Formats: sequence, C-alpha cells, structure tokens
Amino acid sequence: MRISDTSDSLVEFARRLLNLALKQGAEEAEVYGMVGRSVDVDLRREYVEMASESYHSGLGLRAVVGGAVGFSSSSDMSQLEFVAKSAVRSARARGRDDSWISLPRPERVTEPEGIYDRRLDQITPEECIDIAAGLLAGCQEVRGAEPVSGGVACVSGTGFVLNSQGIELMETSTLMQASMEAIARGEDVATGSEFFNSRRLELSMEPVGRAAGELARSSLGGVRGESGSFDVLLRPLAAAELLEGTLLTSLEADNVQKGRSSLRGRVGEMIASEDFMLIDDGLLPAGIDSSAFDGEGVPSQRTVLVDGGALKGFLYDSYAAGKDGTHSTGNSVRSGYSDLPRVGSRNLIVSSPSAHELQAERGGYLVHGLIGAHTANPISGDFSVEARNAFRLAPGGEAQPVRSLMLAGNIFEILQTVEVGIDRRSVGPIVTPSLKVRMRVVGS
Repeated sequence: MRISDTSDSLVEFARRLLNLALKQGAEEAEVYGMVGRSVDVDLRREYVEMASESYHSGLGLRAVVGGAVGFSSSSDMSQLEFVAKSAVRSARARGRDDSWISLPRPERVTEPEGIYDRRLDQITPEECIDIAAGLLAGCQEVRGAEPVSGGVACVSGTGFVLNSQGIELMETSTLMQASMEAIARGEDVATGSEFFNSRRLELSMEPVGRAAGELARSSLGGVRGESGSFDVLLRPLAAAELLEGTLLTSLEADNVQKGRSSLRGRVGEMIASEDFMLIDDGLLPAGIDSSAFDGEGVPSQRTVLVDGGALKGFLYDSYAAGKDGTHSTGNSVRSGYSDLPRVGSRNLIVSSPSAHELQAERGGYLVHGLIGAHTANPISGDFSVEARNAFRLAPGGEAQPVRSLMLAGNIFEILQTVEVGIDRRSVGPIVTPSLKVRMRVVGS
C-alpha cells in the first residue's frame, strides 16, 4: 500500500465530509485526517516477541453551531453522512457558546526542516528486526546485564486539515523510536533503561542497549541515602518528567483561564532564575513535534514563554486565544483523528545563556529518572516523587548508587536557583539538558 495514494483519496472523502456537515446545518466545519503506517518490533528478554506492520486512517469532524462544537470521527468512509449528522446534532445539544470566535483562516505556513526521511518511510519489518537486534547486542555486551524488554517503532504518515474558512493543508513526516530496559544481578538486583527518538532512520542501536545495561550494572550495590537539603543533578529524562508533571499545564492558556494555573495574572513577573529560558518551537529543525501547522491548521511558530526568568506569556489554541482577544500560538495538538484538539506544547526547549557542564561541588545526588511525577500538583507546583537510578555524589569522589530516594519541593521555588547544563536531548515534546536544583531529599 502506498501512503500517498491513500492520503489523496482520503482528502477527497474529507472534502465530501466537510460539505455534508455544512448541508446538515453547521455554520462552520473542520475535518482533520490521518493516514499512516507503523512497523513495530517488541522485545522480551533476548527474543523478538512480536513484529508487526499496520496501517491506519480516518477522519475527525468538528461542526460548529452557535459557537458550540460537536465532534464525530470514523475510519469507515461509508459512514460519512452519519458522521456529519452526529457532529451537528452534538453541537446543537450543547447549546450556544458566546466565547467562540471562529475556526482559523488561512495563513502562510513555513515548512520545518528534517521531519521526513524516505528511508524510514520505506523500511520493512525485516529491517526493523535487524535494528532491534542491535538493542539486544548492545545490552549483552555489558557483563552481568540482561535485556528485559524493549522495542523499535518506525512510523510514517500524512496528516491534513481542511475547514470551511478555506484552510487546506497537508504534511508527511516520519518518526523512529527505540527503547531498552535491562536488569543486572549481583548481591541485589537493579534495572536501567535508555531510549532513542528521531525523525530520521538510525541503523545502529547498540549504544542504546549498551547504555541501558551499563546503567543497570552501575546501580547495583545501592546504599542508604542521606536525608536533608541537597544539590540534585536531574539528567534530561528526570528533568523532563518533572517539568511535565509540574510546569507545563500551568503554561497552557485554557488552564490559566479556568484558574488551574498559579501563573494567572503574573506575566512579566520573575518565576525562575534570570538565566533560565523556556521556548516552545513548533518549527524546530528535526524536532519530534515539529510541523508546518498545528492541529487546527494555524502556522507553527516560536513562542518565548520564559526569558531571563520572567514569564512572557502562554500557549494558545484558537478557542483560548479568542477568549483572551489574542492570536493562537499554533499550539493546538491532537493525539489522532478520533480526538478533539487541545492546547499543548510542541517542542518545549529549556536553555540558558550561561549553560555549562554541571558539577556537584558540595556533593549531592544524581538522578536519571523519576517515578510518580504525574502525581504532582500542577496548580501549586508541589511535588513528591521517587528517584530512579539515583547516585550519591561526594565532593571529589565517585558516584555511589542509592537504594531508595524520595525528592520533594515546589517547581516555582527550585526554578529560582536552577542551573542549566549543556547535554540537551529530546524527551518526547520536551527538549532539555540536565538541570541542577536544590531540593529536599528523603533517603531510606
């Protein structure tokens, strides 16, 4: 099956669905479509548990009546009339929404660089299995370490947006993801994990498997952690997990408008160290969430959220922007054609003009990952999480693994003294280096 052929025919169905919605009484209508291919390989211990190739396609319709939005979706193109009727009926049942302005109108878009790789688009299941074998080989190079689980996913697809205001945009992109979890056994047992994601095909996954094995092995022999207030070096994964659980939702305009953000009314205030910068960039070259346009067809852009420690603004989709009398920042995101768009970050980039290689001069802890970051309070910024693969750092000494460690604090307090490293990497929609923060630690 050729994705291009399928997407062309799906666009024709999308145009038909748009017209059907207007005939049913929609004042405005929008169709979001996706067609894609995924090649997946799942690993269990040292074996390939499953290899699969799958295709998906479908359309999602938003119909607007009196400012109220109704939604319906389907992967069955014989049901378009039913989809149109369902969306319009749903909008009428909701009643009028005076906060609605309109669907976005056409604007010029800029194509981001590096989001499509033909080799990844055309990869076969057999080639994907060979790549996954590299994960296993890398892990098995580490003495005392064994693979537990992992896998490789190679995805290609085309997404498009059409609406009754005249928007008609289409884009094809690719994505590769790989991960490995390893276990090491000694007097005790320890685990470690590593991941990789890219818009381009990478054939050699041995370094990813090796890193997972080495982290598991180095975590053996954990000692009891000391409690108190310490400098903590959060590696990129841990930093991203903490930011996602505590800060991201506070920067989304719909949460600000609903009183779910402590940053409401604080634009211009210092909320972090004067060296701290936070930028959302939907056009980041080769960015994991880069695209010429967002889930509503609004052009992607670079939005400065925090500069010099000062809060500069929030992330908007069209609806939230209309309520505040401003313009969308291109931050309408979708998880698929069967879901409504929502406000979300694209490539959220942490940086600093004084970024440097971080050291724990006073000692402290090094943390590779977190458990329970999703339980943080996104309104207050308070968190209490468990550290994964934590190490005690003594001044001038070697890192010593710690059995169990809890971290607690408030994101808005620790950002006041945060130091930013230089080892930046993408962790899902967040692009961050290691961060050095002062926080409360509870050892056990």
